[in-house]
Amino acid sequence: MDETIVAISTPAGEGGIGIVRLSGKKALSIADKIFVPKDKGRPSRFKTYTVHYGHIVKKDEIIDEVILTVMRAPKSYTREDVVEINCHGGIIAIRKVLDLVLDSGARLALPGEFTKRAFINGRIDLAQAEAVLDVIRSKTESSARVALGQLEGGLSGKIRRLSRQLVDVLGEMEARIDFSEEDIEFQPQQKNLKALTKVSDGLSRLIEGAWKGMILKEGIMCVICGKPNVGKSSLMNVLLRRNRVIVTPIPGTTRDAIEEEINLKGIPVRLVDTAGISAAKNIVEKYGIKKSRSYIKTADLILFMIDLGRRWSKRDMAILSGIKGKNFMVIANKSDLAEKLNTDRIKKITGKDEIIKVSLLRKKNLEKLEEAILRKIWHGEIPHPEGAFVTNLRHKKDLEGALLCVKKAMKSISGEKGAFPEIAASLLKGAVSFLGSVLGDEVEPDILERIFSKFCVGK
Repeated sequence: MDETIVAISTPAGEGGIGIVRLSGKKALSIADKIFVPKDKGRPSRFKTYTVHYGHIVKKDEIIDEVILTVMRAPKSYTREDVVEINCHGGIIAIRKVLDLVLDSGARLALPGEFTKRAFINGRIDLAQAEAVLDVIRSKTESSARVALGQLEGGLSGKIRRLSRQLVDVLGEMEARIDFSEEDIEFQPQQKNLKALTKVSDGLSRLIEGAWKGMILKEGIMCVICGKPNVGKSSLMNVLLRRNRVIVTPIPGTTRDAIEEEINLKGIPVRLVDTAGISAAKNIVEKYGIKKSRSYIKTADLILFMIDLGRRWSKRDMAILSGIKGKNFMVIANKSDLAEKLNTDRIKKITGKDEIIKVSLLRKKNLEKLEEAILRKIWHGEIPHPEGAFVTNLRHKKDLEGALLCVKKAMKSISGEKGAFPEIAASLLKGAVSFLGSVLGDEVEPDILERIFSKFCVGK
């Protein structure tokens, strides 16, 4: 933390601007050595939040024409002195500036070290620090809004309120223990139970809503399956809104699984078009079908396609038996043809109340199809991407640990054989510790390293 760090904060390659970022005690003195401003002066005397035009110079050689920004501690991203040098984009110019900064006394930053310093210096908590990475990696507007909500402290605020409520009850429990022999009147245990019930309900709501947050952040894997020539590749192209997959009247055109990512009304969807499942005629088809089945096993949602222009067959039945127990919906293609399928009978066979009829050739019912997919993903309830969402598996596990401790503490208070404040206090300490882990108040160093190692260098 005493060292001044530096990194390139923009992607490698050609660009209009490339940014070299410094943070630490020597950031301004290093800038003094290498920056010659057009309006004279020295960076160490510049006011905070000011921008200056000049040149990066090595001895008498001009390295680049730049704009330099000064942000003094503690009002900076890291709460340290920060200098950002806006160079011309491109590998050579920005690399020469970086090398000069390193030669002047800085060291290369580790992945995520700027954000790690922001966390260690108390500008943000650990949940907010993790949200920085989520903002960078956001794939849709909805996932970006959820990440920004967490970065602004939406989730952290809820967890801190729950933690404070636990600490209030914990203090009461410890007072009962410390002054058990004194003539002191404590608040009724029923009041403690009421407070813990509120905390339990709050934790439960966060945990129960975690799957929504994770879908908004990570999205889902959606696999299209069915027998050959039912329109799987056509569906892929329609959802992608471009001709990504070759479509022909010849069954078995798709020999391998094809993956693409789409934004389905705010949800990142990893769409997989699989080879038609049938009796393999050669080794290529055999491997294609094997791969299709492996995708089906790990799919979050399966789009099971059938052909309204052909009768229900043993092959359809075999595919259906392979997806039983999975989250799937039935799409009946070729509604523009004379129907040879009894859809009421198919509903009974598949156990589905709804079969979505479409004509991919005529592009009929596509809006209804997308809405049906969304309902299936959200189990009928489409959430608004505002508010506090748990989007991280680590957070969810810690919240579950806290909830378990709270429920056990409630049992120890309201037990048939009397209240046990010592046990309740111990359990409540555990719950507070779990919540502290989410926020970074109590976190193991190896977990910290693992979190920030996922960041890019320069953030």
